[in-house]
Amino acid sequence: MSISKLLLITGASSGFGRALAVEALAAGHRVVGTVRNAEAAAQLEALAPGRAFARLLDVTDVEAIAPVVDEVEATLGAIDVLVNNAGYGHEGVLEESPLDAMRKQFDVNVFGAVAMIQAVLPHMRARRAGHILNITSMGGFITMPGIAYYCGSKFALEGIGEVLGKEVAALGIRVTSVAPGSFRTDWAGRSMVRAPRTIADYDAVFDPIRQRRQDVSGKQLGDPQKASRAMLAAIDSDAPPAHLLLGSDALKLVREKLVALQDELTQWEALTVSTDG
Repeated sequence: MSISKLLLITGASSGFGRALAVEALAAGHRVVGTVRNAEAAAQLEALAPGRAFARLLDVTDVEAIAPVVDEVEATLGAIDVLVNNAGYGHEGVLEESPLDAMRKQFDVNVFGAVAMIQAVLPHMRARRAGHILNITSMGGFITMPGIAYYCGSKFALEGIGEVLGKEVAALGIRVTSVAPGSFRTDWAGRSMVRAPRTIADYDAVFDPIRQRRQDVSGKQLGDPQKASRAMLAAIDSDAPPAHLLLGSDALKLVREKLVALQDELTQWEALTVSTDG
């Protein structure tokens, strides 16, 4: 068994957050999970009385985040690992999706995560120790029609995490962006917000994607339990990766993206370098 750590996991009532809490507790760690209501809090704490702790928190309420983190540090001890898991997906063609939907997407997936990071960093920095895991997505590397706001938020979190890792490396703090492929979570189900369809010009490119996503929801290749064990392996590593893809589909699609990008760079190299001097 690895050394017991205290993990703070946002969005711990379902999906990867719940699965990771279960696996972390089974591995002997302690878990503080943020949830949105008292029922979810009771269910989380019942997993392992005395080692599983719930805190009511909405990550979009950024003013409430630091007090919760400070209280956990004061009452339960040092937060060894922050797992920014809280998030959801917005599905909709860009022209059909209101800007307010984009703001809400970024409020949860990006601003909430950054606020959590800013709250734990003073404590981790003082100890010269800590690990931050940001749950991103293969949609932080590759894209497909109909999830522009979601991919935008995950691209943003990937970039922020990469910069942060360089800023805190000398302070003993490690940062890992975990990018899952398709897993059997609620992402494509109740955790998906869908914009209504209004413009027929997009039917051919988008409708088949939406239909397939609904058809495979709950039947995806990825196993959240195995994903959680992979995250724990990264947490236990003395040299964790800056980027960790999860799932063979994510690996395949990201590799294809990198090859296509390399080909495009080569094709346009002459024009690229023509601007020097």
